[in-house]
Amino acid sequence: MRKILAYLRPYVSKMALGITIKFIGTIMDLFLPWILSYLIDVIVPKENMREILFYGALMLFCSVAAWAGNVLANRMASRVARDTTQSLRHDLFARISYLSCRQTDAFTIASLESRLTSDTYNIHQMIGMMQRLGIRAPILLLGGIAITLFLEPVLTLVLLAVLPFVAFVVFHISRKGIPLYTQLQKSVDRMVRVVRENASGIRVIKALSKTDYEKNRFSRVNGEVVERETKASVTMAASNPLMNLFLNAGLTLVVVAGAFRVYGGQTQTGTILAFLTYFTIILNAMLSINRMFVLYSKGAASAKRISEVLDAPEDLQVGQRDHKDSEYHIAFEHVSFAYHTGRSSVVSDISFALKRGETLGIIGATGCGKSTLIHLLIRFYDPDSGVIRINGDDIRGIPPEELHSKFGISFQNDVLFSDTIEENIRFGRELQRQAVEEAAECAQARWFINELDEGMDYQLAIRGSNLSGGQKQRVLISRALAAHPEILVLDDSSSALDYQTDARLRQSLSQQFQNTTTIVVAQRISSVRHADHILMLENGKEIGYGTHEALMASCAPYRDIAVSQMGEADFPTDFEQQKKEASWL
Repeated sequence: MRKILAYLRPYVSKMALGITIKFIGTIMDLFLPWILSYLIDVIVPKENMREILFYGALMLFCSVAAWAGNVLANRMASRVARDTTQSLRHDLFARISYLSCRQTDAFTIASLESRLTSDTYNIHQMIGMMQRLGIRAPILLLGGIAITLFLEPVLTLVLLAVLPFVAFVVFHISRKGIPLYTQLQKSVDRMVRVVRENASGIRVIKALSKTDYEKNRFSRVNGEVVERETKASVTMAASNPLMNLFLNAGLTLVVVAGAFRVYGGQTQTGTILAFLTYFTIILNAMLSINRMFVLYSKGAASAKRISEVLDAPEDLQVGQRDHKDSEYHIAFEHVSFAYHTGRSSVVSDISFALKRGETLGIIGATGCGKSTLIHLLIRFYDPDSGVIRINGDDIRGIPPEELHSKFGISFQNDVLFSDTIEENIRFGRELQRQAVEEAAECAQARWFINELDEGMDYQLAIRGSNLSGGQKQRVLISRALAAHPEILVLDDSSSALDYQTDARLRQSLSQQFQNTTTIVVAQRISSVRHADHILMLENGKEIGYGTHEALMASCAPYRDIAVSQMGEADFPTDFEQQKKEASWL
């Protein structure tokens, strides 16, 4: 909660002004029953019309002042709540953007989406209502008690005898409410995850006729949300009937005691009417305080969840610059890594080195750790052991902005946004139109873009669903090439391309990006066979490293893949003989 309160500091002056206006308006509300009591008991018996009109005008003035003050203060409270939540939502989004992949995995995407939407909404409601009810209700409560003590001390004692029971109900129930709303938000996280998965996989679900299965899966998580929301709501809702019971019981006692006092001539009729009015004001104030505690319970639970993200430590801190003179552009030195502590490594003892302008192909079965090596190189994660160097510098000592500016990347499951093709390639970078067109030309995307009516201005649907798989991959490769990166990473980004287009792409890269160090992750031998180095992985371990010819001669798994994909059955086993044949060709 302290983290959230820090966002209110810039608005302290506005809040102070709003509280002052709210205070004045509330005091005007409190004056009205007292003026009415004085008018009935003192002024009316005099039968002086001038005084009656004066006090009537005074009541009208207090009513208008109370209305205007409350309206103005409520508008100011709404603005403060709006601006505070906007700043909070902005910082939360920025913090989520800078979370490490390990932290994102821990929070889960669905939970982060829920914290950014429903939790910030709960904070907005809490801040707004705290300014509206948090000032008005206590003033009405305390002010009403103070005035009733002045008007009729004996009857006020009846009222005060009831308040401890009411306070106990509010405290006890609100203490139970916060954990219940925390559990509710966790259930909402799971529901968001199911909806997100359903929306992302809608084509697969329809293709496999699993709509009913998904409906049942959603019904289960939706039922869990309903159950927890019901439990939290029922728990918090118990306070209203209990408060009404205690307060109305007190009101009954006040009416009975007041009747006896009027009959005995110990008090006047106007005083009793004013007292009953103040009792109603106090009753409504207590109900407002109860409502405020409900909103506080929701807001406190959401504030805790948001603070967990905002207070998350910097996972990938930048260390001191560790430089080692080297002729290599990229070097992996005995790198091992596991996504979860205590589990077996995803990649183990990986070592290789690339000079500037060289190309590395990484190949292996699904799940062997190919993409993990890319994530480590970009420093989405830090290796558990070993060192990764770029230009001799340990990447853990390179600031993220400097490190990431070296790369042009097209991931295996990359995303296109609902924008024009040009903006998807430019992606917020200060690139000229010519650079975008040249990148599209190199990525073999230019010919299909020219066939579109709008060309580069063609509007893509969400995730590029109005393009084919091969077209999407070429736009993504264009994005990676547009800024002429120092290091180009293509993570299985040509799997949807036909062999002819793939060959033209590789030829274009070799001609236009000769000084760019390239890493190609692929499933097809044809995509990596011309690379300067090929790394063959199996279960996260290196089982082969060298050129295509060398691996054909020395690495049986690589040779088996080549035979299955390219139909080459007979290969020389003697590497020197193969080199001679290659040189003769």
